[in-house]
Amino acid sequence: MQTRDGVADNISWISEKFPNCVTEKIDAATGEVKLAVDFDMLRQELSSEIVEGKDERYQFVWPDKKKAILLANAPINATLRPCEEESEDFANTQNLYIEGDNLDVLKCLKETYLGKIKMIYIDPPYNTGSDLLYNDSFGDSYEDYIEFSGQYDELGNRLVPNLESNGRFHTSWLNMIYPRLRVSRDLLKDDGVIFISIGEGEIENITKCADEVFGESNRIGIVPRVMKSGGGKGFFFSPNIDYIIIYAKNINSVTSFREPISEDIINRLYTSIETTGDRKGERYRPFGLYQSSLDSRPNQRYYIEAPDGSLIIPPGNAMPEENKDGAFVIPKSNEDKVWRWSRERYLEEKAKGNIEFKKSDGVLIDSNGKPAKWNVYTKIWLSDRQEEGMTPVNFITKYENRHSAKELKELDIPFDFAKPVGLIAFLMQLLSFNKEEIILDYFSGSATTAHAVMQLNAQDNGKRRFIMVQLPEETDKKSEAYKAGYKNICEIGKERIRRAGKKIKSESPLTTQDLDVGFRVLKLDSTNMEDVYYAPAEVKQEQLNLFADNVKPDRTGEDLLFQSMLDLGATLDSKIEKIEVNGKVVYNVAEGYLVACFDKEVSDDVVKAIAQMQPQYAVLRDSSLADDSTATNFEQIFKTFSPTTTCKIL
Repeated sequence: MQTRDGVADNISWISEKFPNCVTEKIDAATGEVKLAVDFDMLRQELSSEIVEGKDERYQFVWPDKKKAILLANAPINATLRPCEEESEDFANTQNLYIEGDNLDVLKCLKETYLGKIKMIYIDPPYNTGSDLLYNDSFGDSYEDYIEFSGQYDELGNRLVPNLESNGRFHTSWLNMIYPRLRVSRDLLKDDGVIFISIGEGEIENITKCADEVFGESNRIGIVPRVMKSGGGKGFFFSPNIDYIIIYAKNINSVTSFREPISEDIINRLYTSIETTGDRKGERYRPFGLYQSSLDSRPNQRYYIEAPDGSLIIPPGNAMPEENKDGAFVIPKSNEDKVWRWSRERYLEEKAKGNIEFKKSDGVLIDSNGKPAKWNVYTKIWLSDRQEEGMTPVNFITKYENRHSAKELKELDIPFDFAKPVGLIAFLMQLLSFNKEEIILDYFSGSATTAHAVMQLNAQDNGKRRFIMVQLPEETDKKSEAYKAGYKNICEIGKERIRRAGKKIKSESPLTTQDLDVGFRVLKLDSTNMEDVYYAPAEVKQEQLNLFADNVKPDRTGEDLLFQSMLDLGATLDSKIEKIEVNGKVVYNVAEGYLVACFDKEVSDDVVKAIAQMQPQYAVLRDSSLADDSTATNFEQIFKTFSPTTTCKIL
């Protein structure tokens, strides 16, 4: 019920690689023995010469950088609480909208989503002198941070202005962005990519910062983007570009970028539209299966059954010897022609519905050696041929901010400075990945990224999922958003997703029936557990009667369920089934991955029913068990009915 300690993880990793560099020391605060790194020994292991002291070397430092590293690694006692009433299609959607401080949210997600995110897009504050920055704590110890984490300052503020008059202007911005990049890197898949929009004010710092976090060798590029055309404000130049910096988790695992296929090619070649099956509504082009190249390939000469039952083969000297679909025909000379696909590939693609017949032009022959009535084609799907697009140039001119203004106006959403939907969709299309990946944006704003995910899924029948993270920053009382009833940015983002989803489905009703336009709302909050759960040694004997239950009294079964999901690796979009057993609510998550019950007075019969489901994990509250007998029988029941289940008692 606590996020992992990043420092402890790093020390564990070092101990595996360099066991001689890990030692023990006495913790000054607790007096306990703990592991620590012998940095002098580690330096010696990593260099033929010790790098220390005042030796000149290339490095990127700023005030409080070490504390920013501590901030990235420090564990927190926090959880994500479900809010079904603000969600859309809570039971079925695989999209997430999370409200709260993005650093704390990323730490909550880290355990479950470690190495699972394909793409991260963020549009952090540009640091123009008026932007609001997260007011993170920079205490002298983990304890200071943990005490502060998730809280607000004495004035109730979580965001503070970073004015140019501030002597720590760049420092404050770096201290804000650095720990967030550190944590988000862990979430990326090995072939994952992060795109960061940034203005010229911090382009140098964000690049150096990301070079350190992701590695300079994993930098894919720094791409300027035209924000607006023409002149305007400015003293020397009118600013009309910003930048997108791009880093890979592991650049050797990332496939080359390709632009979406041009409209000209689509309109010229991909003129057919599927009318049935799983790919209904998708564009494709028919491509002849007949192979004109001359070669003796027996596994590419076989019968194909036409719609009228006749059998077709390419022309040649050999005559058919068998009469069934897919049967081999052995060529007798190199003059015999063959199909482009092997027999195995043909049978596989036929089963998928990727074979098409059209009236013949007389090239092929039938089983009687006469010109066939049919030609055979394969279906080349537009969504599968991204490689036909060109390698993109490193300058983006198509997606200006005026496009986003129009998009928001069409939805009647009052918000300024959003990125265009087309820009985010373009970035997603650059990546050659399957269409069921997760896209994360932890500076969500008006939820442009969520809009782009739904729009692109509607276009190519994808199943991409989004995770939006946004602090519920209050809207200015003088703004149009506030006047329209939006008290914070999260309200704007959620409403935009609702309206955009309805608009997308209304524009293509035949092909978007199964489009996921819902989202589960989760809200960052303090842990569900009382302090005694984390620090029992600090509770005095006379206080024990205050902690008959180590769960906070205002927390529901759903709250405990989602924290258990985070702890035990069940993704937050998992299917959740509620079952009633002897009057108690039992939650079945991800079809038996996790089964939990948090009701009071749980009897042996309920425990037995849970064990008989044979889940991977079973979770109950300590106070749930009806009596000492049930507590005693608990372990034996699981040994009998599901010995492989891992049980947890809260």
